[in-house]
Amino acid sequence: MASKVLPALLLLGFLVVVMLSFHPTPLQSIAGKILPPKVRSGAPAELKRYWMVLLKKGPVRNQDTALAAKIQRGHMDNINRLSAAGKLVVAGPFENDETLRGIFIMDCKDSLEVVSLVDKDPAVVSGRLIFEVKPWWTVKNCMFK
Repeated sequence: MASKVLPALLLLGFLVVVMLSFHPTPLQSIAGKILPPKVRSGAPAELKRYWMVLLKKGPVRNQDTALAAKIQRGHMDNINRLSAAGKLVVAGPFENDETLRGIFIMDCKDSLEVVSLVDKDPAVVSGRLIFEVKPWWTVKNCMFK
């Protein structure tokens, strides 16, 4: 009987020590990371959310020159299609050959719409590019309408 009581008492003692030494910290809201920052009173700035798409080198970049050129033409056609539809505000490459290849700034209702549109890009479908989506806020009429 003592062989069963002693481990139970040790476990109980351990749990009491853990409970007494635990100091919970309040959870920080992620709203500050998602919602636009508060604007000072007296400076009414209307913010609008856009979506920044970071285009990065994908895992499949071993296409021959002709296929890579065909994928790039499809990528450019997709950019023109999204722009004509009013979904793509800015698109362009970076001037280097590093991992980060380019950006899209998109005007969509949510990130799911952005992902559904970018997922269809031939460069993404082929694996030449992967992407990351970030919400991005700017003052209306600052640069975009």
